[in-house]
Amino acid sequence: MNIIIAGDGEVGLHLAQELANENHDITIIDQHEEMLKMVESHTDLMTIMGSPTCISVLQNANIKKADLLISVVHNENINLITAMLGKQLGAKRTIARVNNLENLSKENIQIFKNLGIDSLVCPEEIAAQEIIGLLKQTAATEIFDFSDGKLSLFLIKLDENAPVINKTLNQIAEEYPHLNFRSVAIHRNSKTIIPKGDNMLKANDLSYVITKPEGINELLMLSGKKHIDIHNVMIVGGGRVGRTTAKKLEKDLNIKLFEINKEKCMSLSDLLDETLVINGDARNIQLLIDEDLKGIDAFIAVTDNSETNILTCLHARKYGVKRTIALVENIDYIDISQNIGIDTIINKKLITASYIVRFTMGAEVTSIKCLSGIDAEVMEFIAKPNSPVTKKPISKLKIPIGAIIGGIVRGNESFIAIGDFQILENDKVVIFTLPEATHKIGKLFN
Repeated sequence: MNIIIAGDGEVGLHLAQELANENHDITIIDQHEEMLKMVESHTDLMTIMGSPTCISVLQNANIKKADLLISVVHNENINLITAMLGKQLGAKRTIARVNNLENLSKENIQIFKNLGIDSLVCPEEIAAQEIIGLLKQTAATEIFDFSDGKLSLFLIKLDENAPVINKTLNQIAEEYPHLNFRSVAIHRNSKTIIPKGDNMLKANDLSYVITKPEGINELLMLSGKKHIDIHNVMIVGGGRVGRTTAKKLEKDLNIKLFEINKEKCMSLSDLLDETLVINGDARNIQLLIDEDLKGIDAFIAVTDNSETNILTCLHARKYGVKRTIALVENIDYIDISQNIGIDTIINKKLITASYIVRFTMGAEVTSIKCLSGIDAEVMEFIAKPNSPVTKKPISKLKIPIGAIIGGIVRGNESFIAIGDFQILENDKVVIFTLPEATHKIGKLFN
């Protein structure tokens, strides 16, 4: 595909690098010369300096031949104008990043579609939804639902007391022959393994599992995990992620939100009805203690500073908080953050990529999740009529090395993938894939 990305920072660059790995022709438009020089020195991507709202700049990027135009600058007005202009100038599909949640209402989405904007993405809204999901299912480090929860991806850190420790997958299958879940990856010592029957699970492994709803309780039991009831929550950072999360949770939970900016605290107090807004620096541990840090069930740090989020979460863990979630924008920090005791990492670049990458796949992809801490993705494909994946049972398919089928959704039923299972046309198939296999997978479904 010919893809044009308008960006003004790391989100655009990360997205470009993600898509470039799939052999797309990528052009980046950015107004910052230093950013473009860095891109040119590290990649083979084409760069154009200028404003994406300038018609001549879009024409210089060959907009009339663009299969996809993505605008992810920080100013949503620029993104909306860029997408509208791009569509008028010939782009086949346009995607704009927005910040205002009002833009995501059904009525407004239709208005924007009429203006030429095919899709809207709001990373802050998606991040807030992920946080809410993690507070509902507290035993998991990462969760993603496919087909309205008919199948789910769980990331579980295996405790030393887990019944499956030091057992191979074959042994586990023999002891528990009717499991409603399947391990699709193991992350150990910064390496990701697509597991086979003789792979042994070890303490502190990060295990990626595809599960049916009825398999969740047994999955947690075998992983040595227990559900934690969440009642009292601290949120650090009153930006879009923090205030959206608080607004969605405040009717059900007791929430204290810390924000260092006094003016922002005033606006948060007007917006939030049942959240206690505290004007203060959360790096002041005594302040957190005075506000009953020891009685908190979940601590969520979502300031604009990754280091602040990591450190405050570690302090919260020290004082006995059961669940910690940190917004970490530096992808290089994610792996180490997970290893030093933070339960869950949220990253807006990966969130944005998860939303957009599916529009670049040759096959029909209904959902995709770019995973935190590892260079891998989980996708939900639709098996088209007469596609190769419908011709043979799973065990006889030529699945690329670095990929594994986790489960299948057929109508209202879901199935865990086993060797003799036959995929049918229009089935939704959930696949875990490493980067080297991603562009090969789609061929099975066309």
